[in-house]
Amino acid sequence: MAGPAWRSSMFLGAVAVTLSVAAPSLAGDPDYLQDVCVADLNSEVKVNGFPCKANVTADDFFSGILAKPGATNTTSGSVVTGANVEKVPGLNTLGVSLSRIDYAPGGLNPPHTHPRATEVVFVLYGELDVGFITTANKLFAKTIYEGDVFAFPRGLVHFQKNNGDKPAAVISAFNSQLPGTQSIALTLFGASQEVPDDVLAKAFQIDAEEVDKIKAKFVPRKS
Repeated sequence: MAGPAWRSSMFLGAVAVTLSVAAPSLAGDPDYLQDVCVADLNSEVKVNGFPCKANVTADDFFSGILAKPGATNTTSGSVVTGANVEKVPGLNTLGVSLSRIDYAPGGLNPPHTHPRATEVVFVLYGELDVGFITTANKLFAKTIYEGDVFAFPRGLVHFQKNNGDKPAAVISAFNSQLPGTQSIALTLFGASQEVPDDVLAKAFQIDAEEVDKIKAKFVPRKS
């Protein structure tokens, strides 16, 4: 009869084999299980994504939303036009989406993150100073021009700035149907409910009066 040591060895070996087989399935998102699952944006069913609608047409996979420049008369001098699952329902479960970003001369797409996606920008025209900051607080920055590509890793703070005297535009690609965006300044100073003044004052090493001045520049988000 086999002793305890032998049985223990066999058990550990079986665990190792099981984990080695399971590991690939844990390495990424699971494959979708049907050809298409067009998002039913009107459904009251809550899932991680959108439920599939029954009646599907070619228009569910189409949008001309990125064809024209967006209006850049904003406080930051830039505007983002999204072509995600909320605009193109056919993207549901496909794990991709696009945006167009237009910049006035001097326009800035303020520091922000995408919690669910890596972003790659392709410059349609103009030139931009772009960069991202790692969790070690190292800045990777570069000036990019028409036809260039630059990547921003998932979840890292990044920005784009048009320092030229002409408009600029990029197309952004994401490996998510709905990448999400958190603008750093708006998230902290325009949150609803408000982030307490003493938290912001201590974090930014400023006084409460300065916090109130900054908060006044941001419209609180709707909950």
